[in-house]
Amino acid sequence: MNKTVLFNFVPDKENNKIKVERSFDAPVDLVWAAWTEADILDQWWAPKPYRAITKSMRFAEGGRWHYHMAGPQGDIHWCLFDYEVINPLKFYAGTDAFCDENEVPNNTKPRVRWENSFREAENGTIVNVELQFETLKDLETIISMGMKEGFSAALENLDQYISAQFYLRKQNKTSNQARVSTYLNFPGNTEEAFKFYRSVFRTEFINGIKRLGEVPAHPGQPPIADAVKEMVLHVELPITGGHILMGTDAPKEMGFTVKQGNNMHINLEPASKEEAQRLFDELSAGGEIEMQIQQVPWGAYYGGFTDKFGINWAIYYQNL
Repeated sequence: MNKTVLFNFVPDKENNKIKVERSFDAPVDLVWAAWTEADILDQWWAPKPYRAITKSMRFAEGGRWHYHMAGPQGDIHWCLFDYEVINPLKFYAGTDAFCDENEVPNNTKPRVRWENSFREAENGTIVNVELQFETLKDLETIISMGMKEGFSAALENLDQYISAQFYLRKQNKTSNQARVSTYLNFPGNTEEAFKFYRSVFRTEFINGIKRLGEVPAHPGQPPIADAVKEMVLHVELPITGGHILMGTDAPKEMGFTVKQGNNMHINLEPASKEEAQRLFDELSAGGEIEMQIQQVPWGAYYGGFTDKFGINWAIYYQNL
C-alpha cells in the first residue's frame, strides 16, 4: 500500500487552468470504473453536502452524461458532460456545462473542459486532471467555492472505503474452498438487518462485526467522521445450506447512495483463477462490465459486472 496519498492541486492562472494529480491504492481498472461508471460517480462526484444523481449516461466518444447536483435545501443544478475523446483505461476528455432537465445547455454559465489521464504506479494508480476554463474569472470562482477541499475529501472517502472492504474480505476468507455469497448494501442499518437475519437462521457472524471506526486510516488521510465510526464496514453470516450473507453500510455521510438496483450483488469465490476467468467471461457476455477481472494490489483476482439481464455479479479469487 502507498505510505502517503499524493494530491497536488495547482492553479495555472496565466492559462486559465487547474491541474490536479491524485494517487490511489487501487488498480487502474478500478479507478477508471470509479470515474466512468454512473453508479460509482453518483457516490462521490458532487461536493458535499450535494449529491450527484444520474439521469442518463453513455460513456462513449460522442456520448453524454446527464446528471444533476441535489442540494440539502432541495435545490437542483443540472449538468452535462459531453465525451469527446476516450482511450480506455488511459485517458478521456470532454466538456462539462450547466443545462436544464431536458439537456438544453445554459450558455450564460461557464463551461469547463476536462482532460483525465490514468497511469499505473508502483502500488496503484495516478490520475492527472487538467481543467480548462474559458476565463480567469470562471477559474477564480470555482476556487473560491472550495473545489480543492471538496474534491480532495470526496476522493479520500472513496478510496479509503474501497481498500478497507477488500482488506477485511481477505481476512475472513481463510481457505481456497469455493463459495457463493450475497453482498448487501445498506444506508446505515446493516447491524439491525443482520441481527434480524441471525435470529432467523440461528447462526453466528464470522469474525464478528467489523466497524468503520476499527480500520485505521492510511497516513495522509483524515480520520473517519464520528457519525459513521459505529457503522458496519463488513459482516458475514452463514445461512441455509452454508450460503453466506455479507453486508456493509454505505452511508450518505461518505457520499454513497443506496437504492434498489445497487444494493445487492451475487458474489462468486471459485477455487481457482482459471474458473474465476471462465465465470467472468461467460456470465458477463452481453452485459456491462464495471471492472475487468484482473490481479489487484491486495492479492486477489477480481472483477465485477452487470449481466445482460440486469443482475449484479462480483467474481473474487484469493490464492491463500
